[in-house]
Amino acid sequence: MQSEIRAAAIRGIDRLIDNLGGNGAALLAEFGVSPGDLDSDHGLLPTVTAGRILRRATKTLDCPDLGLRLAAYQDMSMLGPLALAVGNCDTVGEGVDCASRFLFVHNQGIRLSRADDPERYAGVGAVEYRMLHPDIPYEPQTIDAGLGMLHRNLITMSGGYELLGVHLPHPPLTDESVYTEFFGAPVHFDTGRALLRVPTKLFVQPMSTPVNPELRRMVVEYLEAHYTDPREGVAAGVRSAVSRALGTVPARIELVAGWLHLHPRTLQRRLAQEGTSFQAILDDVRKTAAHRRRRRVPGAVAVPRPVVRRAGSPGVPGRHVGPVPVSRGPGGLRHLHAQFPLPALDRRQLHGRRRRDPRLPAAHGGGVRHRPPHPLRHEGGRGRLVR
Repeated sequence: MQSEIRAAAIRGIDRLIDNLGGNGAALLAEFGVSPGDLDSDHGLLPTVTAGRILRRATKTLDCPDLGLRLAAYQDMSMLGPLALAVGNCDTVGEGVDCASRFLFVHNQGIRLSRADDPERYAGVGAVEYRMLHPDIPYEPQTIDAGLGMLHRNLITMSGGYELLGVHLPHPPLTDESVYTEFFGAPVHFDTGRALLRVPTKLFVQPMSTPVNPELRRMVVEYLEAHYTDPREGVAAGVRSAVSRALGTVPARIELVAGWLHLHPRTLQRRLAQEGTSFQAILDDVRKTAAHRRRRRVPGAVAVPRPVVRRAGSPGVPGRHVGPVPVSRGPGGLRHLHAQFPLPALDRRQLHGRRRRDPRLPAAHGGGVRHRPPHPLRHEGGRGRLVR
């Protein structure tokens, strides 16, 4: 599988090129990309293509510090759903760990992690930015942009921090003072590593903005359910793809293989090497989804929406909009119907219309569940079907 990156990773490159005197849309079009693709939170690019775009723009505009300039155009929002998980962690260190865990959602070719200080000073640590795929051509502008974006994100998370030094694996692409001015700290080149040296106390520093633990939990659960680390094997990727497809599009092996950039036969062969098959994964995902639906609200009975709306206190319609927990036995259902009774209607009143609760206001739909008309209908007492 080829390594991919979210198109939002180079969001703003078109505007940057325009401001530098070029034509951003035309340059992107050379690689089959449009500015709208960069503004989407769902677009993906091959990692190699993103690097080539930066390289072409650097050469065309004669702008050796393009990577740093691009980092200055961006903020945490370019991380998509990962930004919500990272920004709602309790401390900066937890945010770094969360980004390290799920960064593959944004870019499959890099990893972020805490590291020891390469200069071995007490009370000093590092945040390292690593390229994973040796088959992807090394692009210094990509490293500059990524490390610059990491620096800006740490500022956002902490509200301002003390950067002690920067290590870059390549020689300076422009005057060294440009790097020093951007990072505000000494920059060392040709070190073989890309990292930021920071005080270890930064990792226990609270986030600079209020956090929402419940939102973080929901986003993490979403990321766990819908994305799989490519390092975990083909079977994990297939399971994640089938989970996303279930209930939206037919989960066929041809479709999933296309998402993973594999031929269906190649996918079957790799799954067999891991001791499973596409059909086995599909059956397991369906079984898990059905089990999850059954246990979504333990001990609750689904109540029709008009009844649920009436469950609110007087003057506050719709206060309770979820299932009403009751006992699952017959006694519990009798209690429910005793609490929310529906009036009995004469059978002659039901002729030609649907049963409704006259006590509900018309704005609530009167308790009527509307269904789309059927192309075939009964006419007369003989039950003939007419169109």
